[in-house]
Amino acid sequence: MINDFPQALTIAGSENGGGAGMQADLHTLFAEHVYGTSVLTACVAGNSYGVHVIHKLPIDFINQEFKDIADDFKIKASKTGMLADANLINAVYKNYTKYDLGPLVVDPVIASNHGEMLLENSAIKTLKRKLIPIADVLTLNFYESQKLSGIQIKSDQDMKQVAEVLQELGANNIMIKGKNDNANRKVVKDYVLLKSHHDFWLSGQYYPTHHKDGTGDTLSAAITANLAKGMDVKASIIEAKSYVDDAIKHVINVGHKLGPINHYVKFQK
Repeated sequence: MINDFPQALTIAGSENGGGAGMQADLHTLFAEHVYGTSVLTACVAGNSYGVHVIHKLPIDFINQEFKDIADDFKIKASKTGMLADANLINAVYKNYTKYDLGPLVVDPVIASNHGEMLLENSAIKTLKRKLIPIADVLTLNFYESQKLSGIQIKSDQDMKQVAEVLQELGANNIMIKGKNDNANRKVVKDYVLLKSHHDFWLSGQYYPTHHKDGTGDTLSAAITANLAKGMDVKASIIEAKSYVDDAIKHVINVGHKLGPINHYVKFQK
């Protein structure tokens, strides 16, 4: 049958080093046996040393990308990545709500792992007003969750409060990744709050490696892939967490500094 193979859409920026951004999303979708399509929003010139140049694409080109995807493919789930500014966020909102592109996973890419800002501060309000309310799943790292909620996380209870605040903005399901910047840490705890208000923690071993570029992109892409295959949200998150942990654990030596995680780990087992 036409279009019976599971298909997903990544709406994100290109990261030419291949470890993050759209490239990481497509690596992940392939590894998860889902056909990946894309709407390119921006291009990043960089490598394992850092981000050097960001070029945003014209809105009319982005609109055409959405139309062409919707006219031909049967998208079962979508995700966002780097959107750069308020104009791009508004364009994504307009097009996603116009076409049937499945449940949406929002990864609010605010800064790179190198520390460079990938979303203008002036766009954060637009992100909270437009994209978060239509998110079926919102995935955030420790920094992003504090930035969007305005709450400093110092305890497990603070993390729960942050998730509740973000759910009040409209996102159905929230996943907040635990802090992982301490080499003496043994365990990383992620918190999940579902639409049903059921919540749980996902704990994983901390791996002291510099090969963690694109971890957030990969997590959100894996959740998207699982949703495209028909898994429910809870199962999609749990499986995605397991995949990312394996991809961090089994290092591939690519790049000189902040290298990528191992998207191919499933093929090596």
